[in-house]
Amino acid sequence: MNPVRSDFFLRGRRADEKGPKMRLFPILAAILVTGLIYVFVFERDRLTGSPSESEQPQAAQDSAAATDESADDAPVVGVVAVKSTARGIDSAVILRGQTEAYRQVDLRAETSGQVISEPLRKGNFVDEGQVLCKLDPGTREAALTEAKSRLNAARASVPEARARVEEARSRLEEARINENAAARLSEDGFASQTRLASTRATLRSAEAAVETARSGLEGASAQIEAAQAAVAAAQKEIERLTIRAPFGGLLESDTAELGSLLQPGALCATVIQLDPAILVGFVPETEVDRINLGAPAEAELASGGTVRGKVTFLSRQADQTTRTFRVEIRVDNPDLALRDGQTAEIVISADGTPAHLLPQSALTLNDEGALGVRLVTDESEAVFTPVKLMRDTANGVWVTGLPDQANVIVIGQEYVNDGVKVNPSYEELGQ
Repeated sequence: MNPVRSDFFLRGRRADEKGPKMRLFPILAAILVTGLIYVFVFERDRLTGSPSESEQPQAAQDSAAATDESADDAPVVGVVAVKSTARGIDSAVILRGQTEAYRQVDLRAETSGQVISEPLRKGNFVDEGQVLCKLDPGTREAALTEAKSRLNAARASVPEARARVEEARSRLEEARINENAAARLSEDGFASQTRLASTRATLRSAEAAVETARSGLEGASAQIEAAQAAVAAAQKEIERLTIRAPFGGLLESDTAELGSLLQPGALCATVIQLDPAILVGFVPETEVDRINLGAPAEAELASGGTVRGKVTFLSRQADQTTRTFRVEIRVDNPDLALRDGQTAEIVISADGTPAHLLPQSALTLNDEGALGVRLVTDESEAVFTPVKLMRDTANGVWVTGLPDQANVIVIGQEYVNDGVKVNPSYEELGQ
């Protein structure tokens, strides 16, 4: 057999064998498509889970029943709460204030003169009575000497004036005796009227001499007083030449420079006393009745330090602008750590009151914006209770307005309202 012919014969046979298989595939595909169309058209409701028309009324009834059951049995919200007990604490009035020097004075010249003392630099500590500025006396010492001389002269004239008074009194007594004798002799006819008149004239002259002598004595006394005043004025003028520290403290400024000319009113130096120091605050009229003299106080400085003292002054007159009352607290400052003008937050102890120490996170606001907390009632329902913030500490906040025993929600209070059922889990309150 021809090889070419044989190969052609085999290829035709293989084609005849594949023909039935190729015709079977379209038939199967048509059957599959038909089945899918039937399923999606006639069995759609069953496949999607939708109830049939006959089943819809029963489904509606079941849904309504479930709704009613859920309304009767509302979901319970889980929260975290603490059992808090009120404790008596010292209430406090919190103020914003500053430190002040206990005393401060500007020392100024009372007379004119050139400075002859060496200057002292600011920051130095000075003792009470220490010389700060000394002025040139000039002619003041000579004026004092002259005044003292006049005083001595006035004092020396007093004995002479007193002797003249005594002499005048003696002559007056003699004149009175002569006048009485002349009058009796004249009545008896033994003395003439001329003699009587002469003795009376002598008496009047003696009386006048006494008055003159007394005036001279008073003038001598007045001269003494004038001389004493002149001496005192000269001495005071000399004392004004030396300016001394009225109390121990720090120099806030340099003293007047050597050789400078000071006029009355010119500044010599400024001295401040910082031991003790004063804390000054201003209390609103709503809080002033809670502060008592002698009440302990504490202040935290802006620099971080803390000082303690007692209330020493509470003003009885309000500031006309701010309607606040000045309060002063005296604190010891031996190391002069406090400076004049430092800002401080002052806490003044007041009468005690029961309060709760709670975490700051427990505070919340109601719909009206009032500050408070949410409590767990005996019926396990949440309820809002307003509180008043008393003090903020590192351990929490002190609040009032709650009962002595309170179950306070600390986690989840933002997700419940009044009347909502809660399932509290209690944790230990670290106090």
